[in-house]
Amino acid sequence: MTVKLSDIADAAGVSVMTVSNVMNGKRARVSDETIARVREIADRLGYVPNIPARSLAASRSHIIAALVPVGENNSLLVSPHTVAVIGGLEQHLRHRGYHVLLRGIEHEDEIGQAIRGWSLDGAILVEFTDAEIDRIRIDGVPLVAIDSYSANPRTIGVRTDDHRGGWTAGTRLMEAGHRRVLFAGPPYEGMGVVGQRWEGFRAACVAAGVDAADIAVEHVLTTFEDGRELGLRLRRDHPDVTAVFATADVLAVGIMAGLAETGHRVPDELSIIGFDNLDVSAYTTPGLTTIAQDMPAKVAEAARIILDEIEKGEGPRAPVSLGVELIERGTVAAPRA
Repeated sequence: MTVKLSDIADAAGVSVMTVSNVMNGKRARVSDETIARVREIADRLGYVPNIPARSLAASRSHIIAALVPVGENNSLLVSPHTVAVIGGLEQHLRHRGYHVLLRGIEHEDEIGQAIRGWSLDGAILVEFTDAEIDRIRIDGVPLVAIDSYSANPRTIGVRTDDHRGGWTAGTRLMEAGHRRVLFAGPPYEGMGVVGQRWEGFRAACVAAGVDAADIAVEHVLTTFEDGRELGLRLRRDHPDVTAVFATADVLAVGIMAGLAETGHRVPDELSIIGFDNLDVSAYTTPGLTTIAQDMPAKVAEAARIILDEIEKGEGPRAPVSLGVELIERGTVAAPRA
């Protein structure tokens, strides 16, 4: 026997419209007690929603894509940051009655193909460069770009205050007495996430009297292995450096591993600051001092914006920037005499 919305409404003592609103994630005018009662009855009766029919009636698919750039033959979820973002988005959107389509993008033209091919209600762009986002020419579908500084009017950016994060890292190392420092991060163009972190870090060092030309720079990809490779050769290639700012925790942890393999101690011989405050930063020995971005808040804001755009047509027209915080653990000390 097929369980209908009216069956749930009769058992719960509410209207069919109330049951429909609960099942479709429209809960602004429904009490928590009613939501819990309706869901309990639906589960007990074995109600199974007809998703295609619901989507057709609402003229929406209830599918939001999380699009992530990947290289050919590369695994999709290679970054701990990406894993945290996707997991948070799925939770927020699931609770509002939406499904998340996770799709790796090898070529830019696949963005439009994915949106049109799946009749998406919206898409959230994760870890695309600003140059890639600048070139998007898709109208009529809400697009939110996480960690984006693109001025493309077709997208809305949600990001951390990366310049302040770089400034905070540089200030902490300067206050500890370091003057020979190294910036480690992926190659970048323009003033995207990495560029903002570099500019903030450079400004803090210059404010403390360091010549910008004396700041060492290593362009390395944001992976543990690339960080480890840098750590293995760091003391050889940069014997005067006493502190490193890495633009991601996973990169910083890799650097620490490479240094340990070559017999160098953190922070006795070299101080390190990461960025993100991922779980891994608390598991190293010593624990990694890092710049924390509020990942749950960033993900929640991205979900809120895309849903407001889809359901109300009233998402913000200006980008959203969230604050940062220095988390002290054990990888920063005064430079050794």
